[in-house]
Amino acid sequence: MVDITPWSNFYVLTGGAAASLTGLMFVVITLITSEERATRSSDGIAAFSTPTVLHFGSALFVSAVMLAPWHSLNGPAIAVGLLGLGGVVYLCRVTYLQHRLRTYAPDAEDWTWYTILPFVAYGGLLVAALLLRPHPAEVLFGFAGGTLVLIFIGIHNAWDVVTFIVTGQMAAP
Repeated sequence: MVDITPWSNFYVLTGGAAASLTGLMFVVITLITSEERATRSSDGIAAFSTPTVLHFGSALFVSAVMLAPWHSLNGPAIAVGLLGLGGVVYLCRVTYLQHRLRTYAPDAEDWTWYTILPFVAYGGLLVAALLLRPHPAEVLFGFAGGTLVLIFIGIHNAWDVVTFIVTGQMAAP
């Protein structure tokens, strides 16, 4: 069995970052005044803001799973595999919501950062989980890479959402 203890500092760092960034997303969304909130599309929030929180939460989840005192690699493989599968399914819903938006048409950058890259990250976590037993040393890097990609996607998307809200573009008819 491969020792995952050397990864503990990595997952403490990524878990802390993901948790902090999740909290900041809540603060930003809360700071939007009630008048501004009334003009926002709930579909827009579901298509852009909620997935960003989910990506941070997913990175936190992988970090917590990898820090747990497992007796074998079966537990992490199942937990991260289910997360990857759930993320892929969820992104299908996000894609549907983005297609049906009437107040905003996503551009190529939006499709890349809100659907394609997250799909690659969650799909990568799913594939890595399936390969954990036969290739544990290599797959641990896959888990780490997927976790980092989700955090960087979240950072980009949080900034994108915040600047979009601040410039008032979401309130446009």
